[in-house]
Amino acid sequence: MPYITIESGTLSDEQKEKLIKRLTEVSSEIMKVPQEFFVTTIKEVPDKNFGIGGKTIDKVKAEYMQSHN
Repeated sequence: MPYITIESGTLSDEQKEKLIKRLTEVSSEIMKVPQEFFVTTIKEVPDKNFGIGGKTIDKVKAEYMQSHN
């Protein structure tokens, strides 16, 4: 039974549903395993607990939004 796990920042319910659906569809197609056999979990990690380039993701997002307005 294939197991898909994703770690990400906070997602909306709609994003989670789409992610689970699409990951399952693509994985099933590639692996030739029926979709019904897939288990998918999403582990949400707060942006303050993620870091990239020495900064927390919440700060990276804020800087990005500020420079792209």
